[in-house]
Amino acid sequence: MTLSRRSVLKGGLGLAVSGAMPARADFSPRAVINDASRLNPTPVARHVALKADATDDVVGRIRKEIASAVAEGRRFAIGTARHSMGGQSIPKDGVAITLTGGHIDIDRAQMTYRVGAGMRWFEVIRALDAEGFSPAVMQSNSDFGVGSTFCVNSHGWPTCYGPFGTTVRSVQIVMADGELVECSRTKNAELFALAMGGYGLFGAIVDAELDMVPNALLEPSYVRMDPSRFADAFTKAVETDPMVRMAYGRLSVARESLFDEALLITYRAGASQSSPLPAVVDHGALTGFSRDVYRLQTGHEWAKKFRWFVEASVSPSIAGAATRNTLMDEPVANLASGDRTRTDILHEYFVPPDRFTDFVNLCRVVIPKAKAEFLNVTLRYVDADPVAVLAYAPQKRIAAVMSFSQEIGPEGEVDMMAMTETLIEGVKGLGGAFYLPYRLHAQRDQVRSIYPRTDEFVAAKRKFDPSLVFRNAMWDVYFS
Repeated sequence: MTLSRRSVLKGGLGLAVSGAMPARADFSPRAVINDASRLNPTPVARHVALKADATDDVVGRIRKEIASAVAEGRRFAIGTARHSMGGQSIPKDGVAITLTGGHIDIDRAQMTYRVGAGMRWFEVIRALDAEGFSPAVMQSNSDFGVGSTFCVNSHGWPTCYGPFGTTVRSVQIVMADGELVECSRTKNAELFALAMGGYGLFGAIVDAELDMVPNALLEPSYVRMDPSRFADAFTKAVETDPMVRMAYGRLSVARESLFDEALLITYRAGASQSSPLPAVVDHGALTGFSRDVYRLQTGHEWAKKFRWFVEASVSPSIAGAATRNTLMDEPVANLASGDRTRTDILHEYFVPPDRFTDFVNLCRVVIPKAKAEFLNVTLRYVDADPVAVLAYAPQKRIAAVMSFSQEIGPEGEVDMMAMTETLIEGVKGLGGAFYLPYRLHAQRDQVRSIYPRTDEFVAAKRKFDPSLVFRNAMWDVYFS
């Protein structure tokens, strides 16, 4: 009998969520860790929490754990917040490290800062804010770890930048044999290009030197338009207006009027820059009433329409100036749902600007057919990445960051997988790419087609880590 991926998924996930356990057990259960999807409960042999401070020998402690994994013939993976959604930071039956804390040293002359990989972005923002500076690029949420951001080569919404890796001067990596290697564009450049967006498969990132910029007070501007105009307006604002420091877009998400309207939001440096600037504010944009409306979108089309009305018609009249750091200090918890029967799943696609309208039309055909609830799409400008081997933006792209709510269970997974595969295939036809740190729903030939240097990546992995010590679920599904 021929079994499809979906039939296996239905049966396997059905067993996994049944919670069946023997009435009596004469064994000690293994540690189980999960990620942000809540769909990847995975047993590990050992889960070690390493909280670093200025006096810690973090490198020595990580070397010890890697050596133990090697001696036991186990895989090894390191993470911080585990906001990936496909087990990219989970080593099944292996040694899992959760690294938090660390140091930060600011170099005003070079406009750089060196930071421990376990530092969260909200910690970095506060340290830089006190000195009048801001990260050049970071992930759009401040809960994530710095080392993890390098491993996924995330992007943000400050302009006019490529992915995070384009603002990284150097990193230090502990290799499988315990050697501490520093790499950059000029030193161990091959390893640098592989580890940037390499999902921890080449070693444990322990330290990074990054670009910073002056903090600034920014004022917002909102323009509502037809989606067919968005790509040109977006790229023109980012590329030709030097006063634009941050920018993003939104599209309407109600099923019957999907992507009928677009909103372009730009932030420009205000004419008055007080000294000192206001301290970073510890809150995000989606709090209280706004968050309640966001969560009400699941199962309520009226809530999607009402949220669009608030964002496109009300927000422009009440939004005020904010510092760059306050805008970047947005915790992902602001989007959290209390419904334990569902989970929020992210998709992300990178589309050539001249094919953006085709992407809009693709989504209009595919997304309304799915059972998953479409909650939000944020559009960002991503400049070209000439370095990373697994580059998702080899030329400039418009990124579409999409959030869906799906049921936890086999039917929800099958529905999400079908929609994801179809969207990836459509984006591939537009010359675009999909982002790797989410659910592992792409087919292998889609991965190799969209990431044409995949075979080079896999061969280099086997060269730098011949015993395959650094492995995770993504390696098993896409690369092994």
